[in-house]
Amino acid sequence: MPRTRIIPILYIAPALIMLSLFVYYPLVRNLVNGFYEWNPFTLDRSFVSIENYTRLFKDPVFYTVLKNNLFYAVISVILQVGLGLVIAAILEDKVFRRFSTFFRTTFFIPVLISMTVIGILFSFIYNPEVGLLNSFLRAIGLGEWAEGWLGNPKTAIFAVIFVSQWQSIGYAVMLFVLAVQKVPGELYEAATIDGAGKLRTFFSITVPQVKEMTFVLLIYTVTGSFLVFSEVYVLTSGGPANSSQVFSTYLYQKAFIDSEPGFASAIANVILGITLIFYFVQNKVLKTGEE
Repeated sequence: MPRTRIIPILYIAPALIMLSLFVYYPLVRNLVNGFYEWNPFTLDRSFVSIENYTRLFKDPVFYTVLKNNLFYAVISVILQVGLGLVIAAILEDKVFRRFSTFFRTTFFIPVLISMTVIGILFSFIYNPEVGLLNSFLRAIGLGEWAEGWLGNPKTAIFAVIFVSQWQSIGYAVMLFVLAVQKVPGELYEAATIDGAGKLRTFFSITVPQVKEMTFVLLIYTVTGSFLVFSEVYVLTSGGPANSSQVFSTYLYQKAFIDSEPGFASAIANVILGITLIFYFVQNKVLKTGEE
């Protein structure tokens, strides 16, 4: 092989080796493990074919988990991607630009805080007796709305989802700010000359021009919604009665508490399948991700 063709291969070889060892090999190994069952404390493995998947799809907890992760994904897309773009556009508007540095910092600070700290903070906020949320509701005459937010099966998952949005929306805002800053100013000037209002300019110029960043954030947000673990584990550990269980906490419970690594591998493979389906639908049907 000519020297000029070997050198580029040598440059990318370390990255390929690292990806193969820490991404592709574990991925293939986990796909295989989903068809086996074994005790993690022994070396005995038994081939069970699709039994893990059959059992998974018959487990009522699986459908609770799937519903919770779908709630996570939909609400995260609306708030982190949708609202994040709106906030970014407002911060880059001429009226607010002088204050944008302060607001960008304010929105981004929660991203830097440890989830453990955030979990402790919100456990106090959600406290049914002395928590700030219920105290505020009572103070404004809405005491009948006060709840044991983390202890009620109907509200636990939504209380946890809110914590995720509070922490993560600043990251989406910062990325959208960068994308909006790259939109040619001539487009906005032309829209102003044509008499377009703020709302028309937003939908006709800003939204199409940040399409690729929107694609990236959609993938990041939906994938993160199906991999969420820390906030659920810190605040509720999947309770009460599995009402706030998500795929990652369900996988953790089966792998490390119930000692069923084969079943946990099947759960991981289902997570992979769902995220890949979303990616290909987004990429092919909506025709984004080209850049």
